[in-house]
Amino acid sequence: MQSEGARREEIIQHAGALFASSGLKTSLNDIAEASGILPGSLYHHFDSKEAIIIELVQRYNDDLQRIAKEARDMLHEPVARPVKQRVQEFGRAIAAVGIEHSAALLLTLYEAPTGVSEETGHALQSPPVIHDAMEAILLAGRAGGEIRPGIDVPVLSDRLCQSMLHSGVGMTHLTRERDLVPDLKMRILLDGLAAKPPSNTALDRSRALRAARDAIATWGQQDVEDDDRTVHLLTVARAEFGRRGYEATTMRDIASAAHLSVGTVYRLLRSKDELLETIMTSYVNKVVTAWDAVVHSDASPLSKIDALMWVTINVIHTLSDEFKVMLAWLRQSPPSSAMSLGPIFPKQLRHLRVLLAAGTGDGQIQLNGASADIRARCILDAIWGAGAYVATVPPADAHRLARDTVIRGAAPRA
Repeated sequence: MQSEGARREEIIQHAGALFASSGLKTSLNDIAEASGILPGSLYHHFDSKEAIIIELVQRYNDDLQRIAKEARDMLHEPVARPVKQRVQEFGRAIAAVGIEHSAALLLTLYEAPTGVSEETGHALQSPPVIHDAMEAILLAGRAGGEIRPGIDVPVLSDRLCQSMLHSGVGMTHLTRERDLVPDLKMRILLDGLAAKPPSNTALDRSRALRAARDAIATWGQQDVEDDDRTVHLLTVARAEFGRRGYEATTMRDIASAAHLSVGTVYRLLRSKDELLETIMTSYVNKVVTAWDAVVHSDASPLSKIDALMWVTINVIHTLSDEFKVMLAWLRQSPPSSAMSLGPIFPKQLRHLRVLLAAGTGDGQIQLNGASADIRARCILDAIWGAGAYVATVPPADAHRLARDTVIRGAAPRA
C-alpha cells in the first residue's frame, strides 16, 4: 500500500509533466487519470488545481533560493575565481533548475493569467532571488575590471538569468548537446559574437538596419481596407486578448469594449477563433516580412544580426498585444517546442544557420563548440531577448544594451 506522502509525490510528478506539455488547460481529471486514481480521490491530497500549481511553483522557488545562496557563498571563497567562471557555474545551476521544473517555469515565465486567485497570482511571480545573486557576482567582477564600464549590471544580471531559465523551454534540453547550451548562451552575452566589434556608427549605417526600419514602418498600415468597423474590432480584440488572455476573453467582452452589439461582432467575424486567427496571421506576416527584408539585404552577417535585434525589439514594443497573446498561448497550450510557433521560428533558425556559416567563414563571428543548429538556437534566444526591456526603457536604449552584450560582449576583450 502506497503511503500518503508517496501518493502525493506521484500526483505532483504527473501534474508537472501535464502542465509542461499541455499548459493551464490541464484539468484535475487529466491529473487524476495520469496518476491512476479517481478524481474524487485526488481531493484527499489537493483541494484544487491551483493548490497543485502553488505546490509546483513553491518547489521551483525553493530550488532557486538554494542555488542563489550557493552562488552568494562563492563570493566568500578564500581564493577568488574569475567572474566568468562564477557566472558559468551559477548559470548552469539556473538552467538545471529550469529544466527540472519546466512546468513551474512555464507557469511563472509570463504574466499571471486573468481569473486566478490572488494567492496563485502571487505564487506565479518569479522571485528576484537569482537575479540578486547574479548581480552580486557581476558587481564583484566589475570591481575587478572583469565587466566593461558602462554596462548596466542589473539589466545584464536579468538577461543572463532569463537566458539560463529559457533552457527549460522548448526542445534544446532534450538534445545530446544540452550540456553545452548554458555556456554558449553566456559566451554570447559576455564575450559577444563579433570577432572585431563594429562601432555604433557602422551598425547604424548598415543596409540591414535600413531594411529593418523600412519594414517596421509598414506595420502601422491598415490590415483590412473594406470595413472600418472590422479594423476597429480587430484593434479592440488585440487589446482584450493581450489584457485578459485568449481563453478568458469572450466575444461579449470584445463587443462591450468595442461598443458594438454581440450580433454585429458575429456578423463581422464569425467566431473568437477567427478573430484570433486574423490577428495572429497579421502578426506573423509582419514579423516574417521584416525578418526576410533584413536577411536578404546587402549587408554583413553581423549587421544582419544587429538589425534582427532591432526587429524583435520593435515587435515587442509595437506589436505588444499580439506578443502577449502569443505568450499567453504558450502558457495555456505549450507546443512540443517553443521554437515551433507557426512558420516563424523554423524559418528563422534556417536563416541564422546560413548567417552563422557566412559570419564564421569570413572571420566576423566568433562562436564555436557545438553544432550549427544549437549555436543558431542560442543566437535566436539572444535576438529575441533583446526586446526584454522595452517595457522599462525606450527601444533605442534596449538596442544599445543588446549591442553591448550580443555584439560586443559585456566582458572586456583580452
